[in-house]
Amino acid sequence: MSVVLDASAALQLCADPDGPDALRTLQPSAPALLWSEFTALVGQQHWRGDLSSDHAAGLLEVLLSVEILRVATEELYTAAADMAVRLGWAKTYDAEYVALALMFDLPLVTLDARLRRRVEGIVTVLSPDEALA
Repeated sequence: MSVVLDASAALQLCADPDGPDALRTLQPSAPALLWSEFTALVGQQHWRGDLSSDHAAGLLEVLLSVEILRVATEELYTAAADMAVRLGWAKTYDAEYVALALMFDLPLVTLDARLRRRVEGIVTVLSPDEALA
């Protein structure tokens, strides 16, 4: 199965001992934004004391070790801007994932319940567990 993977799902999968294999199974694609968002999430958890420095570094190492198709095209950015306008969003971050899922006709894998509610009916949205089932 191929999917578009967001940072919340990537973090959950990278934290799982079977995460690298699961990520490979999913054959993920993502906007270039994924790596920045992932690093920010891990950094935030480390700052709060939820992750040690070693664990935080290990999570990033897992993400970087898995082949993920990184998409950073003018077409994606234009589609994300249009999607944000269509959905009434001030920012385009989540719209990049949605636009990419539409462009590639792939499900979006996320743990973000708010995002899921807002885009159901536009793209297929799955949790990591649903995507791996």
